[in-house]
Amino acid sequence: MPAHNTLSETILSNAQIILEDEVVRGTLVLRDGKIAEIDLSGTSVTMAEDLGGGFVAAGLIELHTDNLERHLEPRPGVHWPKGPAVLAHDAEMAGCGVTTVFDAMRVGSLSTGRGKYAPFARGLADHLLSFIHDDKLKIKHLIHLRAEICAHTLVDELAAFSEQDRVGIVSVMDHTPGQRQFRDFKKYKTYIMGKRGIDEAAFQTLVDVSIKAREDLGVSNENAACAAAVRLGAVMASHDDTTVEHVENSTNRGMRLAEFPTTVEAARACRERGIAIMMGAPNLMRGGSHSGNVSALELAQQDLLDVISSDYVPAALLQSALMLANLWGDLPRAMRTVSTNPAAAAGLQDRGQIAIGQRADVVCYEPIGDMGVIRRVVSDGKIVA
Repeated sequence: MPAHNTLSETILSNAQIILEDEVVRGTLVLRDGKIAEIDLSGTSVTMAEDLGGGFVAAGLIELHTDNLERHLEPRPGVHWPKGPAVLAHDAEMAGCGVTTVFDAMRVGSLSTGRGKYAPFARGLADHLLSFIHDDKLKIKHLIHLRAEICAHTLVDELAAFSEQDRVGIVSVMDHTPGQRQFRDFKKYKTYIMGKRGIDEAAFQTLVDVSIKAREDLGVSNENAACAAAVRLGAVMASHDDTTVEHVENSTNRGMRLAEFPTTVEAARACRERGIAIMMGAPNLMRGGSHSGNVSALELAQQDLLDVISSDYVPAALLQSALMLANLWGDLPRAMRTVSTNPAAAAGLQDRGQIAIGQRADVVCYEPIGDMGVIRRVVSDGKIVA
């Protein structure tokens, strides 16, 4: 039966509706951009789409994705125009069930003598904001500034953003070789030389410049990043915490979200301090980190996982939640890692669960084995995929 979808109403019947703590069979009514009714009577509904027992979950919320940057540089050294990249990224995220995305944009880079660095985050944000203003995007976009403290340009790049720029998260990163994400120096060398296509001499120059920049500017850059988060009204997040000391610093800075802690020790310290723990879906699905750090699966098994991010594979978000559902034997709990929990961590109170009055953001999917095939995505009451 065709969906009843006007500008104001969509009705989804014969659905398994994933609520915060249970799954119920019924009909979901979306009206005027809000969740209006959850009918469990089981009676037939005219002019509704019969989902045939398929699942309906809250729209997925992505707090950290490198996907936009991937569209900007689809291959090493190949640069794509910003406008088309934003549109393609938006369509891909919608097709993967994401209804709210925080687009990660790096600020802060090193001057290594290999050509003048051109900051791109400000210009990229301008394209994104223009499309938002003209209502050209399918889903809700906010900005996540990834502030690299091992950098020469961070302060100036942060200063280019204002309170009107929809910055929702500022994460504080430190990619100095030999610590945090890149404790394993051999893996760091393989990753960097492969990604950038540089030789041994250029790699060693990068290492030397990185360490010197961290020594000279690390503390002042971290202070600037935290001050910018306050100025922009953004949630602060840590990145790659490895030790208890790292987590204590995050706590003292007022950080509410830990992106990709690299050890069980750090994750446990986050749990004790009430900091939400986020891990990457690719790490979970692959069974390990590409950098050799702690497995997301291990943290999930130890109840040290709150939020899943698709990171660099948008389609992994729903699939990883279903993987967690099998692991935990609890579908609502698993789906909270990609909806309710990220909404709470980012301070979003109007979405993240199927409840009366929440935004009409939902994803309809059909299970096939251990996977989920997305059949429909609704964002703000509009069918977008």
